[in-house]
Amino acid sequence: MERLQKVLAEAGVASRRKCEELITAGRVQVNESVVTTLGVKVDPQKDVIHVDGRAIRQQKKVYVLFNKPKGVITSASDPGGRKIVTDFLKDIKERIYPVGRLDYDTEGLLLLTNDGEFANLLTHPKHHVPRTYHATVKGVPHGSLLDKLREGIQLEDGMTAPAEVEYYDVNPEKNETIVSMTIYEGRNRQVRRMFDAIQFPVIKLKRVQFGPIPLLGVARGKYRPLKPQEIKELIDSALKTHKIQKGK
Repeated sequence: MERLQKVLAEAGVASRRKCEELITAGRVQVNESVVTTLGVKVDPQKDVIHVDGRAIRQQKKVYVLFNKPKGVITSASDPGGRKIVTDFLKDIKERIYPVGRLDYDTEGLLLLTNDGEFANLLTHPKHHVPRTYHATVKGVPHGSLLDKLREGIQLEDGMTAPAEVEYYDVNPEKNETIVSMTIYEGRNRQVRRMFDAIQFPVIKLKRVQFGPIPLLGVARGKYRPLKPQEIKELIDSALKTHKIQKGK
């Protein structure tokens, strides 16, 4: 017997946290009875489970690395008719969804999967999986300003955790600087807000690494399956950072 939200996540319905929301909203039935309580255990081999009236089926696990273009929504749908990430993945039969998110105007590495446990492991705040970005700003921020980002900076929703920050490239002709930043949190628009706080607004933002996996050899708007070793490395990264935090 397994928890209902775990079974839903493993069937590719959504991430585990989203599945919990579906349950509490009364959108899940087990053997024709609506379940609204978290923690209910089911047998996926025997029990008949429906979400919004549709029976769930166990799917093979799919893990994808996608190079998201700017101007694409990290969502399963968009009422405004804008492009969404799955528009680029139509030859994948399984229903997959993003691991975390990238903003509409941010490009780069995005993971997608139908493995809810995997997605939850990588996005849960307690695991602190690092994400590295290249932020392009106008001008050249002084090293003392980057030190503020390294130490943690006050935002409207609290102090950020220390970040790893270094100059990546400087273009004197355009008067632009690319700064490499690695963060260990997943706050909304965090990198942009951190640079806003030092008065160097981001004009272009690209995620170039998620945990130990870099964005290499994948063209913009294209994807590739993750290798088994990469999946293991991502899981190990999440578990390792959790142990480090517990040890503090």
